[in-house]
Order: sequence, then C-alpha cells, then structure tokens
Amino acid sequence: MPRIQFIFITIFLDSLGIGLLVPVLPDILRRFTTDAGEVSLYYGYFLSAYAAIQFLASPVLGSLSDRFGRRPVLLVSLLGAGIDYILMAVAPTLSILFIGRAISGLTGASMTVASSYMADISDDSNRSKNFGLIGAAWGLGFIIGPVLGGIFEAFGHSGPFVAAAVMNLLNFAFGFFILPESLAAHHRRPLSFRSMNPFLSLIKVLKPSSVSIFIWIYFLVYFAGQVHAVNWTLYTQLKFGWTAWQVGLSLAFVGITNAASQTLLPRYLVPKIGEYRAFLVGLVICAITFMMFGFVTRPWMVYPVIAMYALSAMAFPALQSIISKETPPSEQGELQGSLVSLGSICAVIAPFFFTQIFMKFTEPHTSYYFPGAAYVAAGGLCFVALLIAIPVVRRFLREQYKAKSTPV
Repeated sequence: MPRIQFIFITIFLDSLGIGLLVPVLPDILRRFTTDAGEVSLYYGYFLSAYAAIQFLASPVLGSLSDRFGRRPVLLVSLLGAGIDYILMAVAPTLSILFIGRAISGLTGASMTVASSYMADISDDSNRSKNFGLIGAAWGLGFIIGPVLGGIFEAFGHSGPFVAAAVMNLLNFAFGFFILPESLAAHHRRPLSFRSMNPFLSLIKVLKPSSVSIFIWIYFLVYFAGQVHAVNWTLYTQLKFGWTAWQVGLSLAFVGITNAASQTLLPRYLVPKIGEYRAFLVGLVICAITFMMFGFVTRPWMVYPVIAMYALSAMAFPALQSIISKETPPSEQGELQGSLVSLGSICAVIAPFFFTQIFMKFTEPHTSYYFPGAAYVAAGGLCFVALLIAIPVVRRFLREQYKAKSTPV
C-alpha cells in the first residue's frame, strides 16, 4: 500500500538522518576547532540540541496536523529537512551548523505526524502490525545510517548531508504525488495554545485517565531503552576491549534483530495472544535481558542476549496501539506529539543518568567495581514498569472478557 510505504520511508529517513552523522560528526566539528575537549563538548551539545528541539516541536506539529491534516504538515517537514541538510552541508561556521541541527530537530519531529497518519489508517486488526513497521523503519535507519555516513564521507564532509538532502527531497516528491489525506474534515479541531505547548500537552496526557498509566509506563520503558545509546560503546570497550568495528558490528546486530522482530511479531504473534499480553511478555523479556547484559562475562555471550532482547520489540508497538486505540481521532496528533516529546526528554536526561552510574561503578577508587551497573538500573526500571502494568492489564482483560460475555 503506497500510504504505508510512504510513512515507512519517512520514518526511516528521520532515523537515517541521525545515523548518518554518527561516524562523521566528530570530523565535521574538527573543521571548526582542533581542541579535543571542545569537540567532545560540542558533540554533546549537538545531540542535546536535536532532542530538545524535538521536545518543543513535536506537540506543535501534532496539533497543526490535527487542524490542517497530516499530508501538508508531513510534506512541509520533508521539504524543510531537505533544504536544512543542504544548509548544514555548506555551513561556513559552527553557529550555522548548530542552527541547521536545531532545524533538523524541528523537521525530525515529523515522526509525530507520521505516527498520527499510521493511527488514522489503522484499525483493531492491523494497528499493532502497523506500529511495528514504525519501529522497524526506525531500526533500519540506525543500521544503514552509520554505514552510509562512512561511505558518503569519502566525497567530503558535506557528502552525508547532501545524500540525506537528496533522499528527503525525493520522498517529498513521492508523497506530493501519491499521498492522500488521512484525517477526515469532521475529525479536525481548532488550534489552541494548550495543545501546542509541550509542557501543557504533557500535563494533559499524564493526568489520570484511561491511558495515562500506559503513558507513564511508556516513559519508564523508553527511558530504560536509552541505556544502549548511552552506554553500549563505553561498556563493551571497557569490559571486553572491543574496537570501534566490533562495537559497530554488535549495534548492527541489535538493529537487524529488532527490525526483524518489530516487523514479524506484531504481524503474526500479537494477533494470536492479544496486544495486552504481548505488551506484558515483551516487557518481561526487556527487564530480564537488560539484567543479562549487565552480567555477561564473555564477549560471545552478548550476541545470544541481543537475540533474546529483540523479542521484547513487540512491547512498544503493542503499547502504542493500546494508547492510540483509547484516544479519539481528533487528538491523535497531540497524543503522538506528546509521546515524541516524552522520548525527547528521555534522550536529554538519560545520558546524564546512565553515564553517572557507569562512572560511579568504574572509577579507579570505587568500592564496588561493576561496569554493568547501568544495564542493571535499566532492567530495574523495566521491572518497575512491569509491576505497574500487571494490575492495569489484568483489569483491562477482565473488562474485555465481560464485554464479550455480555449478551447483546
């Protein structure tokens, strides 16, 4: 179906744009400063700026799409992304480069609208499967992005940016000609300051409601999942002495197995056991495997744990489907924007949280040397989420059973 293909490609390109910069960003920053400390500092600022802008922009784009429809907001975001990558390719100063990255955070928030579009065209029979495709697209972007970034850097530091610009502009053209609107006119709603304010929007979705508890669980699990991005390289290089190539190989395996799981499990397993059970099973696997990552003693052990961890990938599509199903069509944009904003908050806070734990348990004079402490902490967060989820899911399952048993 062209609509689903377009959304898949759009989210893939959002992720690819992040992944493209992974191998080349330090060299790009060295164009403007040769001080190693400044390069590290600017690198952190660069990552945080993207996440912070996404936090601010996601509910705005979501609300705009609730008012004007998904199609125009998606197309403008893609066109803006293409132009922005060209700006970063020719940036003459570090300030211009940072402005470009900030704009990338704004256009990258199009994932909010893409997720809303997917919710619009989904029903109970395919919602989990379609949200699984979102996760698969995101995972593939992170696999392919660093590889392409390294390849295109051979054409100069601007190569990866030009490649990303061309891909976004081609997708804009693809969407312009084939993408229909998904949000019916009678489901649209007026713009309001409250819905576009990221803080007020978060307060609204976190207030007690039928889905707020699942959004809190979403936050905990998403936050725990950031441990890979923050600690994987530090952890494996310290514990196993891995080279950058070995780290990259292992991360590619993470991306491949997760993409496969998010494509296949929501399509074949979730319909058989139901979204609520799939969510719980995925959450249990997530908690256990994070603990296992913290305690592995040999490098080869990492790979079977990664394969087991991939099975937890069913949890997020099922959870997104549960939250989306309980939200009216006119509020999908605001909801998806709030979820992306929560993810952005995690991306800003998690590096400080997990790196501090890692440093505390690996510093020279620590009383208890344990490099895997951050992974154990992530597993603990998943167990907390599981304890919160079990009674809620049991209640929802009982309500479903009563609804089916009650004669019409």
